Amino acid sequence: IGGDAGLSEAGMEYAKRLAAYATEHIGSETVVDEEGNETKKVRPARLWTSTMRRTNETAQFIERTEIETDEDGYGGWVNFRPTARRNLDELYAGTCDGMTYKEIEEHYPSEFKRRQADKLAYRYPRGESYMDVTLRLEPLAHEMERTREPVLIVGHQGILRILYAYFMGLTREEAPYVSIPLNHVIQLTPNAYGCHERRVCLMDKSEMLKDGQDEPVTSMPTLRMSVEGGLNEVDQDPVLNAPSC
Repeated sequence: IGGDAGLSEAGMEYAKRLAAYATEHIGSETVVDEEGNETKKVRPARLWTSTMRRTNETAQFIERTEIETDEDGYGGWVNFRPTARRNLDELYAGTCDGMTYKEIEEHYPSEFKRRQADKLAYRYPRGESYMDVTLRLEPLAHEMERTREPVLIVGHQGILRILYAYFMGLTREEAPYVSIPLNHVIQLTPNAYGCHERRVCLMDKSEMLKDGQDEPVTSMPTLRMSVEGGLNEVDQDPVLNAPSC
């Protein structure tokens, strides 16, 4: 968990697919004229990453283009200009940073049990808890609410869980167990009653297996919302729901 490693071969492939998706679906929109003809138009969009190596490498292929438009406020606008933000950095695991969950269980069994008992409030030794990260993400979430343009966030699972929970109206207790599968784009579109959600898989599980990402999961079981609205324990997909903070 944690660390500041670069991308694997599969990660690089995902980065290229994300770049194509961003250009086609986030940085452009379909406009229909009075005669019903459809044309593609460049749409102003923002790109936010953490300061960590893997998110910057994931965003490296996304095309940056300067937009010429008559709309107010977009003079000299560069689409997908990357902005690295420290409050998007992954939950810091402190003394356990860089260790696997199996190693944490072996070397710090009491810490492992404490985290299992309360994932929300548990703070790694000399590190952070989900509650700590929630506090540092609050100003960013408010900024997102004020932003007019689509925002593409290339982030970490723990961070994206908290942001997802905020915009989908979930409780803090539910946030640490939100499913954020690898190699997916999760699109949240605000509406009158919350957000409309759409998930797009850019890399199939079978392609990820070729890169050795089918290691056994050693982290705790996840929870997710049932149809009735309660939290249910479910088995993790050992590939798409790889362990994270």
